[in-house]
Amino acid sequence: MRIIEVVEYNDDWPRLFEIEKQLILSSLPIKKLWVHHIGSTAVSGLAAKPIIDILLEVEEIEALDGCNELFESIGYECKGEFGISGRRYFQKGGYKRSHQIHAFGKDSENSIRHLAFKEYLIAHPAVAEEYAELKLDVAKHCNNDIGAYCDGKDEFVTTHEKHAVEWYKNA
Repeated sequence: MRIIEVVEYNDDWPRLFEIEKQLILSSLPIKKLWVHHIGSTAVSGLAAKPIIDILLEVEEIEALDGCNELFESIGYECKGEFGISGRRYFQKGGYKRSHQIHAFGKDSENSIRHLAFKEYLIAHPAVAEEYAELKLDVAKHCNNDIGAYCDGKDEFVTTHEKHAVEWYKNA
């Protein structure tokens, strides 16, 4: 059973991202590839589930469809779109997940949404603090149910993602 745990920020998260980024870049035969650290582990000081979220952007998302064996060779489970049209999703670590990759076409709506939310939280520390408190509370009460955890954050994330995308596009 997967444990839903939100922990205080870990100064090692950026380093762990950089190690994984280099592994991804050296493993995939795709020339135009952008690798970004996203999610709460990318926001200094923000409490988070200890899973490194990675945004992988490619010119054509279908280019990744022939790379499943390469992802598997570096420890990822390939999950396909996994509920989001146009995404390719990869998990590493099983129940003790350590990394997850959300892959989209370059500058897609979903890529922008992920990048905008991260940058918005960095630029708005009061919002980040409110988000941290919410995540800690929801994790404490969700009984390790990832659906309940996500539902508990949904209204906050939806509201602030809209602000974030608008802010990001105008920055």
